[in-house]
Amino acid sequence: MTKNLLFDFTVDKAAKTVFITREFDAGLPLVWDAFTKPEILDQWVAPKPWTARTKHMNFEVGGRRFYAMVSPEGVERWAIQEYRSITPKTHFKMFNVFSDKDENPEMPGSDWEFSFSEEGGITKVNITIYNESLARLEKMIEMGFKEGYAASMQNLEAVLGALSGRK
Repeated sequence: MTKNLLFDFTVDKAAKTVFITREFDAGLPLVWDAFTKPEILDQWVAPKPWTARTKHMNFEVGGRRFYAMVSPEGVERWAIQEYRSITPKTHFKMFNVFSDKDENPEMPGSDWEFSFSEEGGITKVNITIYNESLARLEKMIEMGFKEGYAASMQNLEAVLGALSGRK
């Protein structure tokens, strides 16, 4: 795997937005699949020692993913992702909200936008997360979102290496 891949994480409290840019030493089709297929998402999205378990996912406009992050003790933290727009291999938007095990949302949520591009075998993913309130953004940060997402990105790098035959 290529060293020194870009990982930038910026919080703009005035805009209630988090901006993340991450590069991967993998082709765009594989990176796209890692963000859009539950069998791959569940391998990397939860920071260790937590795991992810998708109950159901329909990746299409108007579709949703319902999944849990599960602690080593078996505590489940459920979330719903509703897909708002999809341009295959380059872009998608979703609304993300925590929920209970019966899919009852715990508002407010956040709007996520993902953009994908590839140059020279390196795929760049730009993620913008807009929060409905500053309080929600601050709560995400206090809960260790930056550290957790960085750990998830490391998980993804390892999964991409394994899937592409580069460990």
